Formats: sequence, C-alpha cells, structure tokens
Amino acid sequence: MSIKVIAYDVGTTGLKTCMFQISAGESVQYLAGEVEQYQLHVLGNGGVEQEATDWWDAMARSTRRLLERSGTAKEEIQGITFCSQFQTVVMVDRDGRPLRRAMSCMDARADRQFKRCMSTGLKVEGLDIVKVLKYLKITGAVSASAKDPAWKYLWVKDNEPEIFRNTCKWLDAKEYLTCRATGRMAASRDDASATFLYDVKNRCWSKTLCSMLGINMDHLPELCDSTDQVGALLPKAAEELGLAEGTPVFSGASDVSLCSVGAGCVELGDVLMYSGTSGWVATTVGKLHLDLGNLIGAIVGVDPTTYNYIAELETCGKCMEWVKDRIDQMDMDYDQMIEYIKDTPAGSNGVIFSPWMHGNRCPFDDANSRGLFFNLDITSHGSDLMKAVIEGVCMHMRWLLDCTEKAFPTNPAVRFAGGSAVSPYIGQVMADVLGRDVEVIENPRQVGAMGAAALLAVSFGLLKDIKDIKKIIRVQSVYHPRKENTAVYDRILPVFKNLYYDNKKSFAALNAKD
Repeated sequence: MSIKVIAYDVGTTGLKTCMFQISAGESVQYLAGEVEQYQLHVLGNGGVEQEATDWWDAMARSTRRLLERSGTAKEEIQGITFCSQFQTVVMVDRDGRPLRRAMSCMDARADRQFKRCMSTGLKVEGLDIVKVLKYLKITGAVSASAKDPAWKYLWVKDNEPEIFRNTCKWLDAKEYLTCRATGRMAASRDDASATFLYDVKNRCWSKTLCSMLGINMDHLPELCDSTDQVGALLPKAAEELGLAEGTPVFSGASDVSLCSVGAGCVELGDVLMYSGTSGWVATTVGKLHLDLGNLIGAIVGVDPTTYNYIAELETCGKCMEWVKDRIDQMDMDYDQMIEYIKDTPAGSNGVIFSPWMHGNRCPFDDANSRGLFFNLDITSHGSDLMKAVIEGVCMHMRWLLDCTEKAFPTNPAVRFAGGSAVSPYIGQVMADVLGRDVEVIENPRQVGAMGAAALLAVSFGLLKDIKDIKKIIRVQSVYHPRKENTAVYDRILPVFKNLYYDNKKSFAALNAKD
C-alpha cells in the first residue's frame, strides 16, 4: 500500500510545499516540491514580525503550482500535514483571523515583561529561584529568554490593550494554518511544551504557571498529538489550496521535532545538527533535563517516550547568506562561493567570525551580541572572511554539542541537515570542526517536511511506531574528520568562545535598547 501526501514546511523566510509517496514499511519518497518566500519584518525595538496571512497565501500558490507541474489530481492527495517554525505568537479573534502581525521566535522586545516576572526575589543564574523551581516541577524546563512566547503574549497585553481585549486564542504558526484549514484551534503537545506552560506529567496546560505569569487560560487552544487528524479541509480552504474538500488535515509538529524525525534521529543519543536560516543541535534523550547555565533544555517531541534536548543558534545559514551577498561585492551563487574559498586553509589564515548576527540564545542568552570578524590583518582576503563565517557557525555548533555532552552521552556520528548540508564542502568543514563523522541524509533541505511525511506513515498505520522511521531514512553521504584540520579548530575554539565574554559589555553599550 502507498499513499501521496503533502507536507508544508513553514520557515521564517519561506514555505516549502513538498509531495511525498509513502509506502508501507519501506520508504518515504520525495516526489516534488515548490517554494514561496515571504517577508520578515525586523523592527527597531527588537521586534521581528510576519503577516500570518502570508503563510496561507504561500501555501495556496505553491500547492496549486505543485499539482499543476507534477500532473497530480487533487483527489490523489490523501492527507496534508505541517512542519513549522514555532514559538511564534499569533493573536486571533473567534473566527481565527489574525488581530496583528505574528511575533516571530526571533522577537526580543519583551525584555521588560520577562524581567518583571523572572528577575525578582532570590536568584539563581539571574532568575527568581522560586519560579524556576515551579517551572522545573511542571515543565522540566524554564522560560529563560525574553524571546519565549509567554513574554511576547504579555507584551501585547501591556502595549496593545485593544488587540488583547479582542483576542480569542493565542496560536503558534502551525496552529493558525490548521485552524484556517479546518476551523479547529488545536495545538500539538510539542508546540505547547515550547511555551513553557505545558504540564508534562499530566499532559495538559498548567493552571499554576498561567496564574504565576498572568496568562488567560481561555486564550490557550485545546491539545492534540502530532500524529492526530485535526479535521478535514473546509470548502473555502480546499478551493483556495486547490485540494479536494474533506482532505484529512493532520497536526504535524515543530521544525525542531520533525527535522530530527526526518533525519532518522529517533533513538537515544542520536544528534542532529541543523543549519537553516537559524540552527540548532538536537539530541534525542530519555528524560527531562535543564542546563540553566548553558540555557539548554529538553522539550516534548513527537514521540511520547523521548524528548528533544535543544541548543539553539539564532542565525546560522543567514550568516552564510550575508557574507555571500556582501564580501568583495561579488555577484556569486553558493557554488561559486565554495569555489572561491576552496583553497583557504583550516582556520581561515587566522580570521575568526562570531555568528551572533541577531543576538544568541545558547549557551548564552544575549540579544545584544553581534557578529564580528576578529584578527584581520593587511593580508586577509575576502576568501578568508567567507570561510571564517562557515567555520564560525560550525564552531558554535561544536560548542553546543560540547555543552550537550555534559548532560547526555551522544552517538559517535552526528547527522547534518538543512540548506547548508547540501554542500559537501560545508559537510567536510563540519566534520573537521567536530572531530567526528558527519552523516547527511537524502534531500537534506526537505528534512522537516520529510519528518512530517514520515509521521503520517504512523498516522495512517503504514509504520507501527515512530522509532521505525529510522529504518526508512537513507544516508546519502558520510564525511570523516581530517585530524590535521581538527587540531587547528581545537586551538581556535577557546578564542572563539572568548569573543563573546571579552566583548559582552561592548555589545551592550552599542546595542542595548533603552
């Protein structure tokens, strides 16, 4: 038995609409895909916003184009699902219409709301110890960043009272789209967990935490599992998407959860390095754990028996895009950029780059931190700067992996996915920096959508268990570390880390908002 499905990968700067064919117990095959871009609005006060309707419009355009170009009849699609950016805040009215722009996971304007609640009383790592203990007891993690969703919700409450009065529900990105498709407002448990308001033990919203923060529980949607069918396509939604009315709509999950699934990282100790616009190191673990010092925590994933231990890098592939567009004023694509830097030695002739282009979250949370080039001299070339950016992203990933291994053992080989993983050159640099084998799966750009489609194999009964997904994910390439290069990065890494600590006060002086 096999079925055709569509998985929507809702990113921070664009949406991928991917068609897959799922064969029972055998494979999840990527058939075709379309991409639509949309705007990310970066505001002067630390806000980062998107029009939620842009996501839906991108779905509609790309779905119709995908069916037309692939010659697929709408009746052939037997289900749709989602892999989505998360920790966004979409305030909607009772009809599911957005009342304001969605506040992105990158939005950092709610520092006052965060500090008002979490910087009182006796503190540990700068946070109210009583509230930290409440968080840990209920969620296993702590909301330790002003970028977390609850603070953005409270920012709206404080600054936009009319919008807040008209709010029916607070949704995440995926939940807005499934609501528009089906009329039902339901959040998957992994998205709920990322609000830090989810009671992990009792699998429900926490009255205690909502009361502590001042969250109106009526604004929270009902909960569901990532494998659940939320509903069926409504007539208007079906017409707009070009799909058949009544097509089953499944919840899906966050990009963090589903990229791990799509990479086959579903067993304890499996590690995924993801490099898209943003990036993260995700480790599959068997228990909740919080490393408050490094701001790494375990959150609920799609498998109820495991958790995702997440360490995040705010800007990852975005750094590479930036350097490609600006250095030497060259009009080059990524292949030309790699050709330009291919002979640059490990260590970029002494140039080091910090990839904190929009602040950072782990292992330090500092919205004021920024990217910088260090140790330039008159012999430095554009190629040194370009390679230093790639190395800087990889070294930050290694830093996150080192922090992860203080709490959990990891398997020897790591998997690498996202747009950056398409490049064999970057895959080899990653292996050299980490000093361990790096595995890249087939279609690494579509890893999140692949995870969403693979999850549908479980929803439709084509696989018995989420852990069986590992058997059907294929590794395309393996990169082995070159010892001489790893030795260079071992020497550079302490200097790289100190770029933040040595410049923390200067970042604040230049970038702190009044």
